[in-house]
Amino acid sequence: MSETENGKAHRTPDPGDIGRRITLQRERLGLTREEAAARAGMAPGYLAYLEEHSADPSAPGIARLAGALGTSVDALRGAGAARPAGRSRAAAHPRLVPLDAEECWSLLSSHGVGRIGLSLADDPVIVPVNYVVEAGRIAYRTAPGTATARAAGHRVAFEVDAVDDAMSRGWSVLVVGRARHVTEPDMVGRLAELTHAEPWAGGVRDFWVLIDPERLSGRRIETD
Repeated sequence: MSETENGKAHRTPDPGDIGRRITLQRERLGLTREEAAARAGMAPGYLAYLEEHSADPSAPGIARLAGALGTSVDALRGAGAARPAGRSRAAAHPRLVPLDAEECWSLLSSHGVGRIGLSLADDPVIVPVNYVVEAGRIAYRTAPGTATARAAGHRVAFEVDAVDDAMSRGWSVLVVGRARHVTEPDMVGRLAELTHAEPWAGGVRDFWVLIDPERLSGRRIETD
């Protein structure tokens, strides 16, 4: 709740899950609301309402919006978000295709959550982290003393993937390199500006780690 100039309280807009997904996909594509609305053939004000309020758009409206944002109606509605991936059968004629460096970086730049793998005291650890891509490097912030902070100074693996369970296809990208603690104020400021969201784990996380890639590889499972 907040107050207006005359002292009366009003409710702060509360976006629903659909609104959050629309905003996230639009920002991933680098589109303004006006540009996305024009693509979908709807008024910018209506798109703003969908993004900022808990709403249930009409079937034709969300279909146009999904097409404009290069995604599906099910993805915007969150269908299958809680369903475990990898339970469907393999496709009839799958192909495992290696990805070149340009496509690997394009896919890395399109996502914001990956997994970092490292060895601590002879025990392997894999932890999901929010991350950003900066000048051909991977950066994430964490809390001092955590496993992900202790990665600094070590050689690590970083992996991002996506799975389309309905079509039995997907892709993965792997980065192997040395991690280091970022202490330079200018670099810390730049990384903070690049970050689109706060770490999902919450709390104070101001320990930045940068991974300098030594090896990059990716693969995609394609189907007929």
